[in-house]
Amino acid sequence: MANTYIPLEELQVYHLAKEVSDATWEIYCTLPQEHKYKLGQQFLSAADSVGANICEGYGRYHYLDSVRFYYYSRGSLQETKWWVSRLEVRKLIDIENATELKKKLNDLAVKLNNFITQTKKQATTQKNN
Repeated sequence: MANTYIPLEELQVYHLAKEVSDATWEIYCTLPQEHKYKLGQQFLSAADSVGANICEGYGRYHYLDSVRFYYYSRGSLQETKWWVSRLEVRKLIDIENATELKKKLNDLAVKLNNFITQTKKQATTQKNN
């Protein structure tokens, strides 16, 4: 990336994605066995994909290519919200855990959108220089 390189591990969006992934794992582990295969694995996969796409995009070292992966991350974040709502409706997650995870997801969504906006600005700046 540009001369304003910050290690991935220092980015707040990276840490929030890890928190969401870890919280999702904790919920997955409490699911009854009969719900782990379909619902649980998709829930876990969606949540893990948020952080994985942030990492992959960050490693691309080309702003617009990176943004493409951040958009994938944003899609996975929305999918994770979907699965939280399904777990909640099906009474497979308690309200406290659902509320806490939804708050983390909303916080991450804001940070991810800001991260995308900033990355796109950097692409424009680089193009104009």
